[in-house]
Amino acid sequence: MAVESRRDEDRAAVPPVLSVRDLHVAFRARHGRGHARAVDGVDLDIAPGEIVALVGESGCGKSTLARALTGLVVPTSGRVLHNGVPVSYKPRALKAHRRGVQLVLQDPTGALNPRRTVYEAVAEGLRIHGKSALGSFPDERSKVADALSRAGLRPPERFFTLHPHQLSGGQRQRVVIAGALVLDPSVLVADEPVASLDASVRGEILRLLLDLRSAAGLSALVVTHDLGLAWNIADRVAVMYLGRIVETGTVEEVLTDPQHPYTRALLSVVAESETEPVILSGETPDSAAIPAGCRFHPRCPLLASGEAERLGIAERCRGEDPAPLPADGRHAACHAAA
Repeated sequence: MAVESRRDEDRAAVPPVLSVRDLHVAFRARHGRGHARAVDGVDLDIAPGEIVALVGESGCGKSTLARALTGLVVPTSGRVLHNGVPVSYKPRALKAHRRGVQLVLQDPTGALNPRRTVYEAVAEGLRIHGKSALGSFPDERSKVADALSRAGLRPPERFFTLHPHQLSGGQRQRVVIAGALVLDPSVLVADEPVASLDASVRGEILRLLLDLRSAAGLSALVVTHDLGLAWNIADRVAVMYLGRIVETGTVEEVLTDPQHPYTRALLSVVAESETEPVILSGETPDSAAIPAGCRFHPRCPLLASGEAERLGIAERCRGEDPAPLPADGRHAACHAAA
């Protein structure tokens, strides 16, 4: 406990490299009436050299939050801050932000142009961002070689003239990561970075992210539906449900002592779990029709089993929405955990 306390104190002493405050992202609903609240009041911090896993089912808002962090989605309200400075969505300022916060997508095949060589794919970011008062990068070739080498493609010159179809899936993902690294970002936002890869390759890519953190102090937000992956790579975990973070803490806290029934359900189906799988009823509700009260209550095992009634919180679960969680510390948005 003392070790965890010192870790929290050390982390609090260093300003986050990337953070969001009261972030909301809403889209017009598919049926044309109302708005889907894809991100619905999120606070989140990523410290220098920290890997945060953002975990949840498909459709919970993880990818929308990731794109808001990289400036690909403009928030409806709230703020994204890079090194404590609010992100501006004016073109020049947004371009500078994207250079420091790079997105790595889950499908390297779709992310790479099949007609372009590896060299061209990695150099593209330099060519987009290199036009400035200082002119274009004079050492493009060495920067591309260095990025490929840091991404584990060595010797890098051997890959310069290859096309994506000549690479394995793992090599293609390393090229995508090299394309982000070539700009020397402070944060990688990796959206399901190993979801499309064979199991034998996933560990290599996760190890690469850990090595980049160790060697260069790189921070990362890793978006995943897999809590087992979070255990292997993350310092902290944020569990997201229906647009909002419902549990957060260090990876040890969240994965060994989950406080939210949704987190417990996700953990119960991890391959290494020794508990009976918790099968949640129904699908994740439509974000254009978020339930009243706790947004998880229509699927909550505590209500379904009668445990919420025994604890005297059933009416609160159905009628009182837990407040959005703060960005730091150990928290769960559940009336049973209050």
